[in-house]
Amino acid sequence: MSYYKEFGYTGNNKNKLALLDTQKAIKVAKDTFESKLADALDLTRVSAPLFVYPDTGLNDNLNGVERPVSFDILDTGKKAEIVHSLAKWKRMALGKYQFPIEKGLYTDMNAIRRDEEMDNLHSIYVDQWDWEKNISKDDRNIDYLKNTVKRIVLCLSETKKHINRMFPSLKLEFCVDVYFITTEELLKRYPNLSSKEREDAICKEYKTVFLIGIGDKLSNGKVHDKRAPDYDDWKLNGDILIWYEPLNRAVEISSMGIRVDKESLLYQLNETNALDRKNLPFHQSVINETIPFSMGGGIGQSRICLVMLEKLHIGEVQASIWKDEDIKDLKKLGVELL
Repeated sequence: MSYYKEFGYTGNNKNKLALLDTQKAIKVAKDTFESKLADALDLTRVSAPLFVYPDTGLNDNLNGVERPVSFDILDTGKKAEIVHSLAKWKRMALGKYQFPIEKGLYTDMNAIRRDEEMDNLHSIYVDQWDWEKNISKDDRNIDYLKNTVKRIVLCLSETKKHINRMFPSLKLEFCVDVYFITTEELLKRYPNLSSKEREDAICKEYKTVFLIGIGDKLSNGKVHDKRAPDYDDWKLNGDILIWYEPLNRAVEISSMGIRVDKESLLYQLNETNALDRKNLPFHQSVINETIPFSMGGGIGQSRICLVMLEKLHIGEVQASIWKDEDIKDLKKLGVELL
């Protein structure tokens, strides 16, 4: 990747925080946001698995083409997979722990996504807060979704203000007013742009955007972005996007949504030619309504730290593996990776 061309780095990219202050600020950002999120959504922290058995149907299939990291377990003679996310596991956990309606859980999710294309915002190492909340069937609607989005954005804004007070070299702020728009409305507004270009355009105008309805086909026959068919309801999900001036682009902070019920699950499995999954334990529990109705999402920890600390590359806030040529190029440009 040419960072000169892709992101307009000048070679005069002065770090606003030294390495040690960066490490201190990472902890402050994570601790502060985690606490605010738990309070805002009434969530309890739980422990979560790093790996699962494939035949449970619990692993997140993401776009359906990514290869999970797998390994055999000597003592059981079975193969396990590193989770891609905990989207389905969390919903099962809600029922297991008997969370009442309007309460939920959150956890630290760590994963390895071996097929991720690495750049400023993407790493093969994934760390995020995965959260899930028990809701009533009547709350499976857009208004409930929007209200939850507003609460999360407020947590982001308050965390950024706290970080700025502690580290005066940081000056950016989050726009707390969320602009809501559907993927179809966005397509009609910018019919000649690609999906990512549409996201950039709308975020540059409104700063903080929640894009509703990701996964299903649009009027042009394409999908805005792929989503697995068996956790989010494609009509009741979306992404929190912010305009991030240092990179001159939209940055996705969270993918979230109200989860599938029987009707939406079967529709989405059919649309993706994945009806063979419906007999897996997780999918049967949705069809038979033996697990709670829920909503949930993932919020990238390193992604949050990148924007909170006003960095240019995710490798400045997490220790991972990068291409040798990228490490050399970024160093020349004043970007110091952990």
